[in-house]
Amino acid sequence: MSTAILTGPPVPGSSLDADLRSLGFTVETASGPHETGALLARVPAGQRVALVDPRFVGHLHALRLALTDPRFPAAAAPGALTAQPEARQALARALDRETGPGAAPAGPAAGGDQALAVSLPDTLADALDADGVAVHRPAFGTLVATVPDGPEARHEARAAVEAVDDEAVRLKSAVKAHDGFFTTFFISPYSRYIARWCARRGLTPNQVTTASLLTALLAAGCAATGDRAGYVAAGVLLLVSFVLDCTDGQLARYSLQYSTMGAWLDATFDRAKEYAFYAGLALGAARNGDDVWALALGAMVLMTCRHVVDFSFNEANHDATANTSPTAALSTRLDSAGWTVWARRMIILPIGERWAMIAVLTAVTSPRIVFWALIIGCAFGACYTTAGRVLRSVTRKATRTDRAAQALADLADSGPLASGVARMFRRGRARGLVAPLFALLGAACVLVCAAVTGPGWATVGAAVAYAFWAGQAVAAPLKGALDWLVPPVFRAAEYGTVLGLAAQADAAQALPAAFGLVAAVAYHHYDTVYRIRGGTGAPPAWLVRTVGGHEGRTLVVAALAALLADRGDDFTRALTALAVAVGLVVLAESIRFWVSSGAPAVHDEGETA
Repeated sequence: MSTAILTGPPVPGSSLDADLRSLGFTVETASGPHETGALLARVPAGQRVALVDPRFVGHLHALRLALTDPRFPAAAAPGALTAQPEARQALARALDRETGPGAAPAGPAAGGDQALAVSLPDTLADALDADGVAVHRPAFGTLVATVPDGPEARHEARAAVEAVDDEAVRLKSAVKAHDGFFTTFFISPYSRYIARWCARRGLTPNQVTTASLLTALLAAGCAATGDRAGYVAAGVLLLVSFVLDCTDGQLARYSLQYSTMGAWLDATFDRAKEYAFYAGLALGAARNGDDVWALALGAMVLMTCRHVVDFSFNEANHDATANTSPTAALSTRLDSAGWTVWARRMIILPIGERWAMIAVLTAVTSPRIVFWALIIGCAFGACYTTAGRVLRSVTRKATRTDRAAQALADLADSGPLASGVARMFRRGRARGLVAPLFALLGAACVLVCAAVTGPGWATVGAAVAYAFWAGQAVAAPLKGALDWLVPPVFRAAEYGTVLGLAAQADAAQALPAAFGLVAAVAYHHYDTVYRIRGGTGAPPAWLVRTVGGHEGRTLVVAALAALLADRGDDFTRALTALAVAVGLVVLAESIRFWVSSGAPAVHDEGETA
């Protein structure tokens, strides 16, 4: 339930009352500011409330944007203000101040169009801002939202409303402003209409997201058949899944149906769909006698590490002070030439281009070719983006904040071993490239042993050394220019060690089991990212301790390989048990968090990569 209060007598001929009711508001009318306060006090504390100047003239979608977006505690447009339950007390205090003894008159008087130009909702919005309550003010573009102060101005405003098709604006704004070439030109031109069709039939973004997941899983099942008809069906269904994946976000923007659950589903299902399809391709290849599990796992490792580079760099720099770089300035200049924007977006093989490539190659070639194309394309994209970000970092004059350092420490996912070492060698401040060099030293040690010597006690010793160097890497706040490299290096070390040991183990099905383990751990790392981006911090410390941290899991896998790799299927069983245990723990905690009241009420816009 939501209540809208008109702060003065209605204006004859206005459709404002009907518009507010169409948006789901119960409408009350006050005779003036003092009665507005009385009506506000009667609205139950758990409800959203809106205060609207009766002189408001504008598009219905402008009101929708200003008054119904659930992501913000308070939002405003000219002549309209809304407050969620958490901002209600601040609104009541502001109203008391503005309408109390000695306050300047505000809001329309009994004279209707001849009323004072001052609008009570606008005055209260400014008062909330002054009190430190963040008031969201949406960008309306060509949409009209205004409070005319006389008959002539009202006539002009109504003419401006008639001149702009708000439904066309609403459809256009349903599409993300910045997206990949394939998505922009081959999906969004029609998926926005699918989103509108869904909205008019009462479907929710979460339902469309779930349909996209089920379609992708069906595609993976078709790929697992191993025959050409199955591969063709898999390619078609994967593209359908991607269309639905675009539609769910467009539906959320079209109808402003943002939700906590939607944030979680949209943020995690993309990876689940893609990695499930990798598994389906590997199963299909195995039916034809071609073992590509190492390639499937390699593609997943590469993709996850690439995303961690993106996340870490953004967290390290988004709130840095004096955040300037000649490289960033060059990028801005290149953006002025439209073709360079699309070229740079395409060469990193973002999700639209990547899924289109996977779908086409699946239909006409073999799983082995699909994975090699993925690995080569994603490796090039990863090198391009990482090199650019390294160049930006070394040329950037910036001071990293404590929040950025904490975010990087959370993304590092250090367990008890690395944390213990960090406490023993605690340094007060970072020194140059110390942190990334320590991380690279430890990663190189364990990866080389896993690749060269394989399962054995030498690799176990290397894993112990890795835990030591990993602790050294996080012994000081991660505020250095390249400290954002620490989390992706840790991901590469852990995932690469699992891949190397499983590939060299004398155990049937070790690689599929390793694929499951990396998938479970990757889910934990993606979940950490989305919690941080939602402003709620990392998962609880007990969870990180329970699943061992990156260095603890690396040591456990190395020890299991040394003990069991030459004992038939024992190593496979151990990896499977570890994957199930980690998966159950992190998934249970993730579900608990994302359905709780403390989860961020945001909608993830998705990653172009």
